[in-house]
Amino acid sequence: MCGITGWISFGEEPGHRPHLIDRMTAALAPRGPDGSGLWIGPHAALGHRRLAVLDIEGGAQPMTARPGGPPRTARTPTPTSHPNSDPTDIVLSYSGEVYNHHELREELQAAGHDFATRSDTEVVLRGYQEWGAGIAERLVGMYAFAVWDAGARRLLLVRDRMGVKPLYYARTPDGGLVFGSEPKALFAHPDCAPRVDAQGLREAYGLVFGTGATLWAGVREVPPGGLVVFDRDGLTERLYWQLTARPHEDGDLATTTAEIRRRLEHAVRSQLEADVPRCSLLSGGLDSTVVTALLADELRLREGPAARLRSYAVDYSDQAERFTGDVLRTGHDAPYAVEAGAFIGTEHRTVVLDPQSLLDPGHRAAVVAARDSPIGVGDMDTSLYLLFGRIKEHSTVALSGEAADEVFGGYPWFHDPAALAAPTFPWLRVTSDQAAMPLHPDLAGELRIGEFQRDTYRTALAAVPRLDGESAAQRRQREMQHLSLTRWLRQLLHRKDRLSMAQGLEVRVPYCDHRLVEYAFNTPWELHGHDGREKSLLRAAGAGLAPRSVLWRAKNHYPATHHPDYNRGLQRLAHEALDGADGRVRDLVDARVVTSVLKTAPEQLEWGHRLRLERVVDLALWLDRYRPEITV
Repeated sequence: MCGITGWISFGEEPGHRPHLIDRMTAALAPRGPDGSGLWIGPHAALGHRRLAVLDIEGGAQPMTARPGGPPRTARTPTPTSHPNSDPTDIVLSYSGEVYNHHELREELQAAGHDFATRSDTEVVLRGYQEWGAGIAERLVGMYAFAVWDAGARRLLLVRDRMGVKPLYYARTPDGGLVFGSEPKALFAHPDCAPRVDAQGLREAYGLVFGTGATLWAGVREVPPGGLVVFDRDGLTERLYWQLTARPHEDGDLATTTAEIRRRLEHAVRSQLEADVPRCSLLSGGLDSTVVTALLADELRLREGPAARLRSYAVDYSDQAERFTGDVLRTGHDAPYAVEAGAFIGTEHRTVVLDPQSLLDPGHRAAVVAARDSPIGVGDMDTSLYLLFGRIKEHSTVALSGEAADEVFGGYPWFHDPAALAAPTFPWLRVTSDQAAMPLHPDLAGELRIGEFQRDTYRTALAAVPRLDGESAAQRRQREMQHLSLTRWLRQLLHRKDRLSMAQGLEVRVPYCDHRLVEYAFNTPWELHGHDGREKSLLRAAGAGLAPRSVLWRAKNHYPATHHPDYNRGLQRLAHEALDGADGRVRDLVDARVVTSVLKTAPEQLEWGHRLRLERVVDLALWLDRYRPEITV
């Protein structure tokens, strides 16, 4: 999976300060615990941290090639020379997985390219040699990569279509550019300081989940399906892919269901490949159970009927006794996960967490550091981080059911008339900016987040593609799908990437296969809801893959603990954060609102109010770690 970073300068030579690219690369060490590499040449320095998944011996990076020559792994140069660089070098620092690399390898070999490794990395490198920036449109998978073309003195940054893998960049004062898988890599360079302005706070606390502008002033995110070209003439950014509206050709339900099943099977099959142990995340819901079943079947086909897939679920020590339903959670997951694992035949394990581990300051600080942001979901983030740590003890690759709700209409807002009629992002009816953080009245007046949300919503709707002949109801459902796929999903993918990679675990997401997404996006909504339930098409396509209790189970959100000891400890941490020595938290939050929540009995603390305390605690940890300059 890996972490990538780099520094391009047409003024100062990066080779004169090689410790900087070394420091930037080291900032991404958790993403790549299996090795690191640097390439430094005229005008450019690239770094790489490797999580070895394919071709353990041959896939080291940065990978470098010259026209007609074999690929080479870069060596670290001395500060005064460029022993591994050449005026014609093409240098690749790559993160992710390309699932169609075998097909592309055959095409490139037919075009005359020789290969020295089995890695998908070399396929991307050779693909750039053959097609230039056009390589992006040929890839299927999750990836973020940088190509420095020394001959052309040009940098290419590319991100996968759905935005599964992250990629950030910022301009430097001398006209150069730094980039990395996470903002922390950029901040390791002295010309990119952690600064936050009013727009950044709006992006963070407005919960509109855009791409481009970030929390950090001057730091931009390469958009999903986007590429950036940077050279002496400047910087250009464009999309090579985006969702489009087109007629659905498979008119009947049976044909559509079969096509959904075929595309999903293909996505799972292509994502099984790895030279390291694999497993699945099995929550006991429809989405993860279907993926796990397909994965287990494919594993048995490849390795024999005795092959058993490991599966994992998370639970809390109090959940069986204290579970309390809310707008997002309808039942206790663990028993369904156990039942699904037995039905499929997995080696299932439930990771049970207690309030103390969730409250541990070290765990919470690690989560905030992984996110580079104060905006999270508290114990649900910490528990996911700890779950990934336990999984990493046995596996390096996990497959997840993430994105099925966005692709197949699983959320309440697809089916609630009030949500469909609301002139705002549908998730704001569940988690408003006030729940996200009660901002200091002076700051709230300056930010005008409500106005920002309304303006952004209008812009988001304008980006939704239209299809001639759609009814108003059909158009509204397409809007809901587009908002969910291009905005809401992005923060879920960020969460899964950051917390998994902080533990050196690669998580793959078959529902994000863009060919499946395109097909489902253009399937008429009447077919999506043909049985009057959420995710009707997925349920039909998954028939026979899950026990009936799971197949017909209602949508359930990721679990949260209900233990009063956790609530009590959270109130203590929030009180300490609010009264911190430097007073910076009080400058940003409405202390009166927070104090009222602190006075609530732990047993009566509602989830929405508790989220406010979670964000106060995380804000204090974030301020302490990054010491950002905040200008409003």
